[in-house]
Amino acid sequence: MSMNTKQKGVPFNKVKVQDIFWAPKMKTNRLKTIPANEKQCRETGRLDCFKPDYKGERHYFWDSDVAKWIEAGCYSLATNYDKKLEKTLEKVISDIIKMQQPDGYMNNYFIYVKPEMRWKNLRDCHELYCAGHLMEAAVAHFYATGRRNFLDAMCRYADLICKTFGPGENQLHGYPGHQEIELALVKLYEVTGEKRYLDMACYFINQRGQQPHYYDEEAVKRGDDPKKWWAKTYEYCQAHLPVREQKDAVGHSVRALYMYSGMADCARETDDKELAKACKRLWESVCERQMYITGGIGPSLSNEGFVNDYMLPVENISSESCASIAAIFFCQRMLYLTGEAKYADAMERIMYNSGLSGVSMDGEKFFYSNQLYTYDPDADKKADKKTEFKHYQWDGAALHRQGWYGCSCCPPNIARFIASLPGYIYGTSEDTLWVNLFVGSTTKLNLGGQDVRITQRTRYPWKGKSVFIFSLKKSAVFTVKVRIPSWCQQTSLRVKSLFNEEGPVEEKDGYLCITRKWRKGDQLIYEMDMPIQRVYATTKVRELEGRVALQRGPLVYCLETVDNVTNNLELLSIKQNAKLKGKFDKRILGGVYAITGKALKNVDSDPDGNLYQIKPPRQRVVKFKAVPYYAWDNRRPGSVIVWLREK
Repeated sequence: MSMNTKQKGVPFNKVKVQDIFWAPKMKTNRLKTIPANEKQCRETGRLDCFKPDYKGERHYFWDSDVAKWIEAGCYSLATNYDKKLEKTLEKVISDIIKMQQPDGYMNNYFIYVKPEMRWKNLRDCHELYCAGHLMEAAVAHFYATGRRNFLDAMCRYADLICKTFGPGENQLHGYPGHQEIELALVKLYEVTGEKRYLDMACYFINQRGQQPHYYDEEAVKRGDDPKKWWAKTYEYCQAHLPVREQKDAVGHSVRALYMYSGMADCARETDDKELAKACKRLWESVCERQMYITGGIGPSLSNEGFVNDYMLPVENISSESCASIAAIFFCQRMLYLTGEAKYADAMERIMYNSGLSGVSMDGEKFFYSNQLYTYDPDADKKADKKTEFKHYQWDGAALHRQGWYGCSCCPPNIARFIASLPGYIYGTSEDTLWVNLFVGSTTKLNLGGQDVRITQRTRYPWKGKSVFIFSLKKSAVFTVKVRIPSWCQQTSLRVKSLFNEEGPVEEKDGYLCITRKWRKGDQLIYEMDMPIQRVYATTKVRELEGRVALQRGPLVYCLETVDNVTNNLELLSIKQNAKLKGKFDKRILGGVYAITGKALKNVDSDPDGNLYQIKPPRQRVVKFKAVPYYAWDNRRPGSVIVWLREK
């Protein structure tokens, strides 16, 4: 792994998205999702619980839900100013700052409910997790508004944490049960330049899993028997081994991926090659052996996380929305650490599929878990606008999106991901522009000693063409690196210039690279073939033997009841040589590219419908339609399937 090909991300507030796909979703996020999150946080008491006179319920990780909503709001403010939203955010931020204790401590539950338990149960009680989310919100607030009030308050809290934790005799030698503060402290370091925050992040990373085990010691101190802990193993929170010794992704997936993101940050900032190797091993475990085709992470509902390599069941799964978002964070950081396109490929897969499926297209309903197969018995009933469908729960896996959850970590997390999208599109290194995502946008960067305005025009993901237009006062020499998506088998890259100067194109680490003298008005035209593709899982994935999925570009496809002849979509199969057609259909959810073809549907041979029959099912030819996975469950409620049987 090369440690000297680092990318640096172009900040979210330096990129303007003007895109047919993402811009409408960011608008819906701004106008519907962020207000919906605010409404739920207000109605459940989350926004008022920072006040000392609040009389309702408080919870030990409510601070994190509010922090993620604030972070989403600040990202949105930076790209589309909203006076009303700003006023609301400032009022809540003011209440949070007023809650701060003289020593800098900030957690509403451990101030007003159980102050005697402060720092007594790091394993279970999310204090450092909440602190991390508040830090991220404060950094976003500073970037969006330029105000330091929230940032300064969180620096005071971070200073308290730096005094409280560490290797010193009078310090606690612990680390968070739910990781998150590690990557937040690095963000705080980046914006303030205070190295103690980076050192604190690295301490939490390096201390994890050391012996004697801190969670055992703290449990004994508070009078608990560590052997009676419900999770039974510290694999659940990735504290079973020091991080440099961990080879496989285990336990709760959100915890794991936040930790891996923090590890990658620390490896990059300290040039820690051993830690970088550990990150690479763990990324391979997650993304090459345990990731769903949709980018979902963590199949098990019992631990909301990982089980074993190649164990990817499709029904009653966790695949938590927060895990998808955390995986995006990890992929982005590995991309910046290495400059290798495979990390951007995985990031893109998640973004366009499980990263988006977590929120409805109206922006007001959410999936906690993202299923790849469901059967909804109510969908067989005739539906009209007045029909109410139950929100069935299978071991916590909802068949349809809901407006809120008791543990509502996912809705505000989805909101902050979509609002922060501009920060994922481009990267820079010395005199180099990296194009990581194909999103219509504009940014201004210093390249080759000149301020260069870059405009990307595209109809991605519906069409595989992006045009980059360069505007600069004087000519300048710099490099442009454009990612070759892993799904793409054929690309072309050409320059359109008045001076007819092409410049050599080479392929490196999954990017097409061109270095030349750029002039005002030069265009770089990039085209990617985007056929409909059949995708098969390795035979190591037992659950998917004999099944096929459909994909076009970065989008994975699914079948829904509303478009097909049966609610029991398991009755359908497609032939290996069946012709597949596709077209952009404006009638579906404002416009999506749909795939159509012919399938075989199993029909009972016994007209009496006996439970068991001696004749095999008859098969009749039917038409089917598949739509992008992110778009399912936005029309009439019904069933869904991603992996089809193949004849």
